[in-house]
Amino acid sequence: MFSAVRKDIEDGTVEVGAKLSSEATLAAQYGVSRSVVREALRSCTALGLTVTKTGKGTFVVADRVANDLTLGQYSARDLNEARPHIEVPAAGLAAKRRSPEDLEHLKEIVDSMAAETDPETWVSLDASFHSAIARASGNKVFESVVADIREALAHQSETLNMVADRQHVSDDEHLRIVEAIEAGDAPAAEAAMADHLSAVSVALDTILSK
Repeated sequence: MFSAVRKDIEDGTVEVGAKLSSEATLAAQYGVSRSVVREALRSCTALGLTVTKTGKGTFVVADRVANDLTLGQYSARDLNEARPHIEVPAAGLAAKRRSPEDLEHLKEIVDSMAAETDPETWVSLDASFHSAIARASGNKVFESVVADIREALAHQSETLNMVADRQHVSDDEHLRIVEAIEAGDAPAAEAAMADHLSAVSVALDTILSK
């Protein structure tokens, strides 16, 4: 559905300034659930194509993707620059310091994500996964920073799932991170996290360059 809405906006079928139909109407029009509609609209907003005004609806404000994505409180560029300096060392420390309970929790999240079919629930689990690694690192600064950017991470994950279809690829990347943490292999955990964040960055660049 997202691709169809984006195409309609970019080719002028839905003009700048126009108000999009209600969630219920769009869900019926495209034959999808309202949760899928909400995600598509949030992705359009993240790409700078639309703005949602509480009580008024969603309006088209541009017919081309913005140079950067707005992800809640932060931009995609902000996140991409900062995350490797936070989450890569956190993964390494988690491999050294994680408790049996930390490991069990991470495994449960990864298993749940692999089996999850609801996009909104998956996005929530994704944010929980990154928060759990920061917590397992035993470093309160990393834990606090990741908690602070959690909402932005969720927006980013949601957008990438809708635009770049990264959900299943992310599942595989997350599993490699957990396997390295379980093995107590800090360099491998850092490398797996770095690979994951690099793939996210590439996917975002692809979205912005379209």
